[in-house]
Amino acid sequence: MSDRNTSWWASSKAHSRRTSLAVVSLGLVLATLSYIVWASPTSPANQAIVGAIEAGEALNPLYDENKTLKARLASVTFKLEAKSAELNKQREALAAARAAGVKDLAAAKQRVAAAEQNLAQAVDAAARAAAKPPQVIVKTRPGTPVKGGTPEAPITAPSIAELKSPASRYFGMYTQQAPHNWATFDGTSSSIGLQPNMVGYFGGWDQDFRPQAVSRSWSRGMMPMLTWESRPIAAANDVVEDPTYSLPRILGDPAAGVPGAFDEYIHKYARDIVAGGLPLALRFNHEMNGIWYPWSETNSKGAPINGNRPGDFVKVWKHVHDIFEAEGANELVLWVWAPNIVNNLPASHKTPEFLAGLYPGDEYVDWVGLSGYLRPAYKPENNFTFDYTFGASLDQLRNLTDKPIILAEIGASETGGHKPAWNKSFFTALGEARNDDIIGFAWFNLAVTSYVEGERTTNDWRIDSRADSLTAFIEGIAKPEGNFSLLPAE
Repeated sequence: MSDRNTSWWASSKAHSRRTSLAVVSLGLVLATLSYIVWASPTSPANQAIVGAIEAGEALNPLYDENKTLKARLASVTFKLEAKSAELNKQREALAAARAAGVKDLAAAKQRVAAAEQNLAQAVDAAARAAAKPPQVIVKTRPGTPVKGGTPEAPITAPSIAELKSPASRYFGMYTQQAPHNWATFDGTSSSIGLQPNMVGYFGGWDQDFRPQAVSRSWSRGMMPMLTWESRPIAAANDVVEDPTYSLPRILGDPAAGVPGAFDEYIHKYARDIVAGGLPLALRFNHEMNGIWYPWSETNSKGAPINGNRPGDFVKVWKHVHDIFEAEGANELVLWVWAPNIVNNLPASHKTPEFLAGLYPGDEYVDWVGLSGYLRPAYKPENNFTFDYTFGASLDQLRNLTDKPIILAEIGASETGGHKPAWNKSFFTALGEARNDDIIGFAWFNLAVTSYVEGERTTNDWRIDSRADSLTAFIEGIAKPEGNFSLLPAE
């Protein structure tokens, strides 16, 4: 009995274990199959579930609106991402530009430092040169070797005969600092599109002759015209009494053997012109028929100006000219006798006889000239034309001499609005045969503030003061009948 019971127990226990293992294995197989069926996107079950969800959404009344919002959200998201990418590129470009700017700024600072160093060296060299004894610097004719150095580059100029009677007309300008500094001169030339062939400048009797002004002019192919005033260079134009520079004092008393107070200065000036070796036009004591300079003889009432006497102007002119002749300077100098136009002079100074009393004679003059401006309309007869401005004065000059005529200092004010029309009239008249004896003009290219009839007024004489004035000038000087042969501005 006990043996039978033991066998049964043992058999049943083993069978039970196999049964349990089979059940567990079957469960695992079923679970795996269920997962595969349900997890697969293409499974019927899964598709059925997705379809049910979509059907449920379709039944939702907000389904279409949600779908639209989702699409808009996707679009906005895409645009934001694109904008973000663009901003990143811009940030990178800005950073690169800033880096380049810093680099350029550093380079600019280096260039400025180099320029300052060069300027300092130039100033130092000029100071050393000025401190040398005069005999060390020798310059006579262009191309003459400098003692102790290499030959200078030759600066050439036409002969004095060619300059006196040019084949074409001169166009000159007075500007700030030219010919010592060309900035304003070149700026206006660029506006016109043409390079002038004459440059005007001023000098006083408290200055030595400046050969660099002449050489710098001719290095550009320009005729220099020096307005040489027997007074200090900084003297104010409204100061007519300066006894130091009176005509009798300049003249001295040759009959009594008394030299003029400035004879030594004039001799040295002439010698320095010869040493320079280049020609120039010399407009000495201009506008002598006016009443506003210390070399004028009388005022509107006939009273002496600055202690001068009638006839003194001619005597002084001849005295200075004779000193130049003695020093050999007249081989390089064109003497320009240039009164003011007669329009606004006192009645006593308008007559041909008064002007003739100031003329030294043809043997002492190479060119005759005029100063004349279009001024604001304070004369009722002013019709703002060339003939009104210059006509009466030209008649007097032509009755006095047949020397070539240079309009040595001219300009036109913008005040009143007549400048464009005046410019047109000016060049039209130069193209007429009756004015063939006018060999050119020099324009006073500055804006000047002064008192006119007791009121503070700024007259803008500049060629390029306004666009319409500039256009009239450019069109006028380009006319072939004007006989200007000018190079394009650089």
